[in-house]
Amino acid sequence: MATTAKIADFKPLLCFRPTLQSYNRSMKRSGIVLILAVAAASFGQNRDEEFNRLADRFFDEAVLRFDPVTGTAWGFHEYDSQLSSGSRAEVQAQIDALHKFEGEVRNFDPQGLSLFSMNDQELMLAQIRGSLLSLEVIRGWEKNPDNYSSSVTNAIFVIMSRNFAPAPERLKSVIDRERLIPRVFQSARENLKNPPKVYTEVALAQIPGIVSFFQNDVPKAFQSVTDTRLLAEFKKTNQTVIDALNSYQAYVKNDLLPRSDGDFRIGAETYAKKLLYDEMVDTPVGKLLEMGYRDLRRNQDSFKRVAAQVDPKRTPQQILEELERDHPPAEKLMESFRGVLGGLRDFIQQHEVVTIPSPVLPILEETPPFMRELTTASMDTPGPYEKVAKEAFFNVTLPEPGWPAKQIEEYLEGFNRGTIISTAVHEVYPGHYTQFQWLQRAPTKVRKLLGCASNAEGWAHYTEQMMLDEGYGKGDPKLRLGQLQDALLRDARYIVGIQMHTGKMTIDQALQFFVKEGYQVRPIAEKEAKRGTSDPTYLVYTLGKLEILKLREDYKKLKGEKYTMQAFHDAFLGQGTAPIKIVRRALLGNNSPVL
Repeated sequence: MATTAKIADFKPLLCFRPTLQSYNRSMKRSGIVLILAVAAASFGQNRDEEFNRLADRFFDEAVLRFDPVTGTAWGFHEYDSQLSSGSRAEVQAQIDALHKFEGEVRNFDPQGLSLFSMNDQELMLAQIRGSLLSLEVIRGWEKNPDNYSSSVTNAIFVIMSRNFAPAPERLKSVIDRERLIPRVFQSARENLKNPPKVYTEVALAQIPGIVSFFQNDVPKAFQSVTDTRLLAEFKKTNQTVIDALNSYQAYVKNDLLPRSDGDFRIGAETYAKKLLYDEMVDTPVGKLLEMGYRDLRRNQDSFKRVAAQVDPKRTPQQILEELERDHPPAEKLMESFRGVLGGLRDFIQQHEVVTIPSPVLPILEETPPFMRELTTASMDTPGPYEKVAKEAFFNVTLPEPGWPAKQIEEYLEGFNRGTIISTAVHEVYPGHYTQFQWLQRAPTKVRKLLGCASNAEGWAHYTEQMMLDEGYGKGDPKLRLGQLQDALLRDARYIVGIQMHTGKMTIDQALQFFVKEGYQVRPIAEKEAKRGTSDPTYLVYTLGKLEILKLREDYKKLKGEKYTMQAFHDAFLGQGTAPIKIVRRALLGNNSPVL
């Protein structure tokens, strides 16, 4: 299989520039220099425009045509009434389109492109190959029943969650999409072959919340609409969706579950390719695993050292148990998160940590039902091309009301005071929310819409440690313990993802690893082990953090006395969420190793 393009592929252009500079020095007194400069700039601009037109066609013909829900999320509202059926024919059509553009992007002559556009070309090529790997090799559309039920929920959620158009207009789009939802479940029945049992169990666990979403949340979102004809139409289509969901639930439980004997593992070879395409990381998997264990042990040692500062007479485990009991009650959890956001933003501005592009706070709300089984907190930001509805949502998953008291207590131990701070840093300031505010400024469509998780999640995870290193919390050891507990969670993800998908660890062993080595409470460990089966490269948090720390040190050496933390962070965020390989090239001017 072809590999991603390397910087050597662009050698003619890189060699051309110093030659032109030398020529300029010898002729700087003549007007020829100005003529050459204008001509070169015009040539480069025209080549960038040509590549941008190719990118436009790629997004239209190979992405949004097959994923109109993403179009809505990005802010392209001409797609609001559309919904992919998920049929095998559509999947094959997208595969064909991706192969077509893989050839076009690979064969596009980079001569004359700006460095930014050259990097966009490499980014596009890697992303196309990653998509093909997902569709042709990993084949989640044949293996994961939750993909269908959760995706139709998201299709409606992205319309109802933001007021980008008047409520009646958005309700009409909801109706149009709801009419198409039964076909999605038909595709599921046609496509699903032999799913892993854990995938089917996750789908079954999530469907009741999804049914509730359509029964309660969707009607509530449009209660201001007064058009009786429109409301009657919505009532009909919404009930059809509920009926389709109930039917799908019965199918998943009675038909699919008994024959769910598939293997969730993607294998070492596919794992390495996924990292290469999605993250532009070519480090051998075995070496990556060694790095993960090294970081795990480093953070465990730090936890023991900091715990001794709290009370040297007690064990780290005893300190951890005390730390976990220091949490708000369930009804105060959202308020606790709300209370820390303003202080984080003030600290960042006073200490010149990073530029915050907008003073607007995100909206704190409960996690949508279709996301609650696999996530405890998340950030939902407006799309880069959203022109009207700029709301961003900080989602927190609350304990379910019907849980027994012991289960609620165990769950809330994962939201102790230290991890509340760490989570708020990760999701909002200066983590995801701040980074996606910067994304609005990205100069190209490719850089606005394409990126990688080791950048986005790596940045958010990096900020958890960086903020305390810079003095937030005034050295409170309990805050540091919370940060380290979250770091250990990400180390456990790193190791578990590799080990499970290369056949070295079972789901139960993964769960125990999160508890014993990752210092996590059992309810969190259960979610994390399940998540790892369908998110094999959730090592991206620690992986990205390690890449960013190395980049920061290299950047600091390059800048010397001119280095400032804010300048580094602003320069980093100015590259969008591109793989760190590309960010290094932009900030350092070389192609040095990312790890």
